[in-house]
Amino acid sequence: MNSAYPGRILALISLLAAAAPAQARSFECLTEPNQVVEIRSPVEGVIEKVHVQRGDSLRRGQVLVELESDVERSAANAAKFRAEMLGRIESAKNRLAYAQGKSQRAQKLQSDNFISAQATEEADTERRLAESELKDAMESRDLAHLEYRRALEQLRLRQLASPFAGVVTERLLNPGDLAESGSGRKPILKVAQIDPLRVEVVLPLEMYGKIRTGASAIVMPDSVGGRHSARVIVVDRVLDAASGTFGVRLELRNPQGNIPAGVRCQVDFGDAAGSPKPVGVTKPMPSVTK
Repeated sequence: MNSAYPGRILALISLLAAAAPAQARSFECLTEPNQVVEIRSPVEGVIEKVHVQRGDSLRRGQVLVELESDVERSAANAAKFRAEMLGRIESAKNRLAYAQGKSQRAQKLQSDNFISAQATEEADTERRLAESELKDAMESRDLAHLEYRRALEQLRLRQLASPFAGVVTERLLNPGDLAESGSGRKPILKVAQIDPLRVEVVLPLEMYGKIRTGASAIVMPDSVGGRHSARVIVVDRVLDAASGTFGVRLELRNPQGNIPAGVRCQVDFGDAAGSPKPVGVTKPMPSVTK
């Protein structure tokens, strides 16, 4: 029997093992909203309007709730009127122009010895006082602009907007109810962000080091079916010693909202979860002919 025959058989086995695709392994997972937020009022007030119902879709910045704000709106209008007042400034400008002309004439008359130095000093003092009055009027206008912006911010606190695009999951208060500020108070709405979705999966310890942040995977939701591409965004670096597992989080794009949150799924990591390479099968050394 040719002594090289067993070597060729081993080499063939090694090549077939390397060429065969890794057997896919899937793991159970769960889809969750990317974030869930309770919409609360930063100030206390009576709810005037709630523009959404449970199940409604939201866009980022959409006004969801309005509190009664007649007093704050009137204060903002008054502040705006004060910020746009120009009477004091125009009066101070006219007084300054008159005082400057008077001061210049006084200096010329003094140089010709028609008036005393005291009269010139009085005219110059009147000019400086007019300059101070104009500066005071300008500062008052700037302060009025700041007060107007503050009034607008106070008014804006009574309009609650969505922090992201998502859906309303619960409506707890209605028009006429009192919205109270503080974390311990009852929220007005609960909203969830479902694009992207979070996919949580628990993997056995043998998978640690094989799954990397940024790796791709296929998620298969149980309820809606289909295969959806996802991306690994978190790999826990603290393992659960009792169960010998660790957690992985994936990000699943859901722009149409077709995949519901809170459903079980299967995730396939592809080659990262494939069978380990055969051990103990080596390519034989080529024979050397003398």
